[in-house]
Amino acid sequence: MSRDSPHRHPPVRGGGPVVQAPHVLSVRMNDAAAGTLGPRPLVAELTPRLRALVAEGVVLRGEVLVFAGHADRADTADRTDLTGWECTVSSFHLDDVVPVRVGHLDSRQPVVSEADQLLMLRHGVGFALEIVRLVRELPESVAVRCIVSANSTNGTFRFHRIRSGESWLQADLDGYRSEKVVVVDGGPSSALNAVAGQPRA
Repeated sequence: MSRDSPHRHPPVRGGGPVVQAPHVLSVRMNDAAAGTLGPRPLVAELTPRLRALVAEGVVLRGEVLVFAGHADRADTADRTDLTGWECTVSSFHLDDVVPVRVGHLDSRQPVVSEADQLLMLRHGVGFALEIVRLVRELPESVAVRCIVSANSTNGTFRFHRIRSGESWLQADLDGYRSEKVVVVDGGPSSALNAVAGQPRA
């Protein structure tokens, strides 16, 4: 399932003609996420902790996208796997920042209800749209992928710069049978088109 909508940057003004740089937003999800979200509003009003992360901002340091608070870690990025590094550094648990109840089984395994999984997905997608906006406002023109997931034990969010031939995800989102997964891509249409149809790592 996907939803695509074109957006455009403000005109770029200089000594030459005005140039419009097309910007694309794409939302995809697996069947498990689509079944949970259903016809409900896709996003929720962000919690204070998520709003604080938005206020922190996102920066491009060299070749990597990071939360501004982690900019000093960019020099430690694994140059052989920048996508994996970004996903690790940007990752956090949605159940830590969204008001959900995490119960526990006798085995001490955490348990999150379907209703709270829905809440995490909606906050995660809303936060992803804010990350796409922040990246779009950077001086450099780059594309970003945000990954939101929830299951019966927790929820996670992470993002990475979109690079040709690289992905943190497998191609078939429905292969994540125990996860509800939503992917939000945003960036110049040329960057997103360049990776469309390419095999995922």
